[in-house]
Amino acid sequence: MKFIVETSARHVHLSQEHLEILFGKGYELTKKKELSQPGQFACEERVTIVGSKSEFKGVSILGPVRKATQVELSLTDARSIGIAAPVKESGDIAGSGACKIVGPAGEIDIAEGVIAAKRHIHATPADAEQLGVKNGEIVSVKIDTDGRSLVFGDVVVRVSETYALAMHIDTDESNAAGCGREQHGEIV
Repeated sequence: MKFIVETSARHVHLSQEHLEILFGKGYELTKKKELSQPGQFACEERVTIVGSKSEFKGVSILGPVRKATQVELSLTDARSIGIAAPVKESGDIAGSGACKIVGPAGEIDIAEGVIAAKRHIHATPADAEQLGVKNGEIVSVKIDTDGRSLVFGDVVVRVSETYALAMHIDTDESNAAGCGREQHGEIV
């Protein structure tokens, strides 16, 4: 069974508290476009991520707001601006990298929250049953491309009624496999 493989570029998830520091009291995110995961969206707002060596301007914010602020970078991105970003599952920010985030109304220094997201598959319980996998299981996924086909190991399966079937990889992983816009993979 094949499924879509999506490339997740650098982005930020903000807490309401941090959103208001960066954009102003009572600020609400402006939806730009819906993402493949139900209820998730890309925002019009952008921020600057500052590391010890450099910075990235115009980094996308994904909504809705979360309990904790999280910055997701590829390992290449993180190294290039001087941030130590461990590979972790989204939401697991304990002991992760630090950075400064700058918005139009203010800035924040986060002591942790910068990660390189562990590659993963989002699946509904029905999708997981069809794929023969369970929540938290680690699998390998083959991606066939012209001249750069690749098998990714260490792919975590995340199962929830609120998900839509899709695999997420970062830009380093996407480039390594030569992925295009309509890329598919399958568990091997």
